[in-house]
Amino acid sequence: MSNRSATPLSDALERGDVLSPHCPSRIILNHVTSKWGVLTLLALRSGTLRFSALRRKVSGVSERMLAQTLQQLEGCRLVDRHSHAQVPPRVEYSLTPLGREAAARVGALADWIEASLPLLLESAPIEG
Repeated sequence: MSNRSATPLSDALERGDVLSPHCPSRIILNHVTSKWGVLTLLALRSGTLRFSALRRKVSGVSERMLAQTLQQLEGCRLVDRHSHAQVPPRVEYSLTPLGREAAARVGALADWIEASLPLLLESAPIEG
């Protein structure tokens, strides 16, 4: 017999199991917690931004990587893309309600890292 607590299958299927390699929540976790995913979510907390303004705010991200990150976050329903019908085209990005919640959570992690940075730097040298 297994020592694992019995979880009804319906509960397990509804919640998911991020520790399982087959769980779809891993895809979302990867998009949300990637370096550029976190920084994009944090940058959009201040409000709607056009692509170029977002790229300046997320310093160091390439145009291609930001476009890919925005597509992933949009696919996860964390970011809204709004295209204005005008010449030249104007596209703006903002957080969805789920995106605001995700940004708050990764923001808490970023705050903890910043506050703990002296201790973290003592423990191990930082490498690129």
